[in-house]
Amino acid sequence: MRAYRLLTGEDTAVFCHKVTEALAMGWELHGSPAYAHDPVTGVMRCAQAVVKDIPGDYAPDLKLGEL
Repeated sequence: MRAYRLLTGEDTAVFCHKVTEALAMGWELHGSPAYAHDPVTGVMRCAQAVVKDIPGDYAPDLKLGEL
């Protein structure tokens, strides 16, 4: 099965560490990152999709952040 996550956050080093941690856990980048201004908070926000092949079948209770 291929698992999918969309990582999001403010455009800071914290977001970069979140993506780096996912890569270190075996996730792979999927597509290009997205970057947009949040008019409510006045900050730039980032998003990056990642995917990972895992054994087994899909279940809605999967803890994607722990894979």
